[in-house]
Amino acid sequence: MNEDSPYVVHMNGRPATTDDLAPLAFAGHAHFTAMQVRDGRVRGLDLHLERLRSASAELFGQALPEDLVRSHLRTALRDGPADLSLTATVSSAAGEFTAADADPVLLVRTGPPSSGPGGPLALAAVGHERFLPHVKHVGEVAKTHLLRQAVADGFDDAAFLDREGRFSEATIWNLAFWDGETVVWPRAGMLTGTTMGIVSRQLDRLGVGRRTAAITPEDLPALAGAVVMNSWTPGVAVHRIGATELPAAPRFLELLHRAYEAEPLTAP
Repeated sequence: MNEDSPYVVHMNGRPATTDDLAPLAFAGHAHFTAMQVRDGRVRGLDLHLERLRSASAELFGQALPEDLVRSHLRTALRDGPADLSLTATVSSAAGEFTAADADPVLLVRTGPPSSGPGGPLALAAVGHERFLPHVKHVGEVAKTHLLRQAVADGFDDAAFLDREGRFSEATIWNLAFWDGETVVWPRAGMLTGTTMGIVSRQLDRLGVGRRTAAITPEDLPALAGAVVMNSWTPGVAVHRIGATELPAAPRFLELLHRAYEAEPLTAP
């Protein structure tokens, strides 16, 4: 890789070979974290490392040492441009459909930086619950299927409702709502995103209230705004969910971006 190209694929700190990648072609038992790198540094690095550690412990019974993970991240970033998208995926050398134990392996892939869509977005409300929702795992065909279905129905993306009718998350996003004064996170089984974690702790430092509540489609008309967020961005405005129009909330959006930007960038 050279500094003009954002692309690199490393396995365990070295350029990945076809033999390394072939077992991953149909891999579904793996987890990952995605981050935006700016000037060679990352916001919420501690959250990304903890996500990899805890998910590896749950899926594989062991985790790679943090200093090794950081070393592999540095190696992938060393010769590239300062701004990148980076995905770190952990899988098992034992492969799929086996109960055999094997050491976890780390695949690091980089690409061009992204800041997400401009919005505002319209989201279809669809019933769906992810398996192990608290783990950012791979092999989720439903996400892409439901996204495509939502677009075919005239929406931009899809938001998920659990079996109790509560909003949880969107396809590749966390949901956040605004009641006019307080940030409201959905109460349901979902992935706690790293950007959600960054924003939460910075809102606390800014003295902005946040709470968790069960949000159903019937609750939407009483809310003052909604956004989606992920590793690309701390907030893209949502102007409609299902048939319910939501008001523009520029203060809410500005607050989320200000909280995110207050988080320091850290080198791996």
